[in-house]
Amino acid sequence: MKKFLFLFLLSAFYFLLSTSARAQTDVDRVADLKRQIEELEKQAETYRNSIAQQQAEATSLKQEIGAIEAQIKNIQLQVKLTGIKIDKTKLEVGNVEKDIYDAQQKITAQQKGISQLIAFLNRQDNESLLSIVLKNENLSDFFKQAENSKDISKKLTELINDLKTQKQTLENQKNELEDKQQELENLNQQRSSQKSALGGTKTSKNQLLAQTKGQEAQYQKLLRDVEERKTKFFIELQKYESDIVAGGVYIVHVTAGKLPPRGTNLFRWPEEGYRITQGYGMTRYARRGAYGGAPHNGIDMASGYGSLIRAIGDGEIIANGANSGWGNWIAVKHPPINLVSVYGHMSALSPLKVGTQVKAGDIIGYEGATGNATGSHLHLSLYKDFFTYMKGTELYFNYFDGSVNPDDYM
Repeated sequence: MKKFLFLFLLSAFYFLLSTSARAQTDVDRVADLKRQIEELEKQAETYRNSIAQQQAEATSLKQEIGAIEAQIKNIQLQVKLTGIKIDKTKLEVGNVEKDIYDAQQKITAQQKGISQLIAFLNRQDNESLLSIVLKNENLSDFFKQAENSKDISKKLTELINDLKTQKQTLENQKNELEDKQQELENLNQQRSSQKSALGGTKTSKNQLLAQTKGQEAQYQKLLRDVEERKTKFFIELQKYESDIVAGGVYIVHVTAGKLPPRGTNLFRWPEEGYRITQGYGMTRYARRGAYGGAPHNGIDMASGYGSLIRAIGDGEIIANGANSGWGNWIAVKHPPINLVSVYGHMSALSPLKVGTQVKAGDIIGYEGATGNATGSHLHLSLYKDFFTYMKGTELYFNYFDGSVNPDDYM
């Protein structure tokens, strides 16, 4: 019996030793990828700050082309960064799969050992005291056998407890695997969005050069035309919205309950590594008449084309659409107060359907530059009174009335 215990423990030792050696190699590889990611993220932050400054200062064709070229370099960096994150996550998925296999093997070995120990103890229990005494040559051997049985019972208890721990570990590893596989899927979607953005940004540069023929005068005329169209768009939109309110022709209408004091932390920010490019209210840009004389109805932030956009809080998707102003957008209602958050200019329509329940931090889209946008950014609005309506074939939501400053509840 001692020989059995020795072999059992020896095999377990080598099993753990081989697992540890394999795991250490993978840990080193993951650590190396993490270092690469950290370096690229620092570069990406530098690019983001540079792009924001260039966009703010771009008053000439040369400056605008420079800003677009900086965006192209940034997106190329983002594609590379996401690729390394994919490699790291694939390695982590493989590691978790190996850990699951190792845990299953260990559980099988433990179950076998437990069965053998139980069988041995059963045989001991079935022997009469007289037969045990007669089987041993002297009283000392008898007491040694009794002590061995006690040790085996103790070992059995340890194995059973360890088996329970291993089963819980296995369950945790399976949950971790699901999370890693979801993360991998999200990263693949993000890289696809970034590659699409790269092509789109290069096209924008070529179109700008074609429209202006490389001439500064043509560029300035183009800027004036864009500003005029934007102002006209918002003036017409506000008039149309007034008619909708007068007629009460809403598709969705949500009114929040009593709001907590400003400064109450209700939500998280929807992006990581973001830079605020325009605040809420009568900003300098709004005072120039950019929104038809109305204030800015949210916060603009930039984290890089294709960056993940996450729900700021738990809630339900209540609208998902696109229009000329906000491009691709989605709205989330947040119980119990029922404030509504809106995310605009996304690179593509969100795949989430109306009625989908989301948790704070769930991915709902990717940063883009669709609609009436100058450069890639996310527009975030927050409403205490929110409604949607159709304007032609496009889905809109109320502009400023009913909105609150998102920063008041972050």
